[in-house]
Amino acid sequence: MRISKELVEVNSSVALLCFKYETIVNTDNAKMWEHIEQIAIPKIMKSYVIENLTEQPEIREARKTYKMLGKDPSRYRVSSEALLRRILQGKGLYKVNNVVDCNNLISIETALPCGSYDMEKVRGDLVFRIGKVGESYEGIGKELINVENLPVFADSSGAFGSPTADSKRTMITENTTKVITVLISFSGADIFKKHADMMQKCLVELLGAKNIERTIIRSEI
Repeated sequence: MRISKELVEVNSSVALLCFKYETIVNTDNAKMWEHIEQIAIPKIMKSYVIENLTEQPEIREARKTYKMLGKDPSRYRVSSEALLRRILQGKGLYKVNNVVDCNNLISIETALPCGSYDMEKVRGDLVFRIGKVGESYEGIGKELINVENLPVFADSSGAFGSPTADSKRTMITENTTKVITVLISFSGADIFKKHADMMQKCLVELLGAKNIERTIIRSEI
């Protein structure tokens, strides 16, 4: 995977923490939900105030990048902000499957957007770039999502994911066995130092992830 020159020109601090691994997708994740409900959510309720959420450094830098790309960050919220808002509003998190739920746990623990994709549905080389004019894709449980000028993950078939919402094409299903989970920073790779080991621990202990490959991708100036 690489970060496109055009995106780097907008924000040279964009960085990605990527984990490729094998796992079994299921809904038997009681241990994870015990952690989410008894540890993660109470911690968030004590640590954040919804009125000041956009001033959190990780979220502030993501919103700043969206504005520079011409996207309204209050309409196209990065997933970490959207999830934290749900929790602070008392709505909790969605229950989907173990991979998606772990993905969301990592996102709220780090305040960074995180995406997980079925590697066997990805075609060719991966790039994190700016959405092209008129570009869109079928969202998960949604109609077409306009990703023009959004930061997007793309392969040879086009865009399939973004820090805001992902596509149906590469979504995690019960048939998925090979996954790539990507943590997105808009403020440089140094922040990954405090998240990488925690993230790998989550993947191993909560998903039983095997054959893990961990990579940090920085902007090339």
